[in-house]
Amino acid sequence: MQAKDAVGRYGERVATRYLSDRGYEVLDRNWRGTRGELDLVARRGGTLVVVEVKTRRGEAFGHPAEAVTRAKLARIRRLTGEWLHTHAVPRREVRIDVVAVVVPRSGAARVEHLEGVV
Repeated sequence: MQAKDAVGRYGERVATRYLSDRGYEVLDRNWRGTRGELDLVARRGGTLVVVEVKTRRGEAFGHPAEAVTRAKLARIRRLTGEWLHTHAVPRREVRIDVVAVVVPRSGAARVEHLEGVV
């Protein structure tokens, strides 16, 4: 399990760097709510972006984004509401994105950013 956790943490670092390089301001990482965790909360312009990061070593078991199910998205929506309430953020546009990271055996990680999945 530790190797899987290390891959996930690496993927979150890659996703954070990827988003920062594209003008996103990361506000929170690994925020724990009452029923789960939000990987990243960021802001770009007037939009608050909640980001689910999925990382895999390859695509033998499918693309990483395929692991984001309807149930997972419903949990992310609930947690987003909790994050907004906890942080007393003024009402603004909110979007949920998925950043899929594939870490091959050699070479750089591949990143795919899916915007507005909900």
